[in-house]
Amino acid sequence: MTEKSIQKNEILVRGLFMLFFIVIYSISKFLIIGVMLFQFITILLTEKPNEQILKFSNDLGAYIYQIIQFLSFNSEQRPFPFSKWPDGMPTHIESGSSDR
Repeated sequence: MTEKSIQKNEILVRGLFMLFFIVIYSISKFLIIGVMLFQFITILLTEKPNEQILKFSNDLGAYIYQIIQFLSFNSEQRPFPFSKWPDGMPTHIESGSSDR
């Protein structure tokens, strides 16, 4: 195989992964809405947020960020399930949020 055909194959494989993650991203929007509604109802009933849901939604936000980074070619690392599930937001995101 020539180097050019290897690169083309890699691009096609990446395209398939991109299609997969577009589907996951679309599903995640509904999951965020579910988490939001559950947390809202929890706060209405208990007057405090559910800590496990806070952690999950933070990790889910990091996961969605990883998907966007991959889809926009800002990262070559494939998100979960091809790498580990994120544990919180990346540090460059956290530090950037305090500048506002």
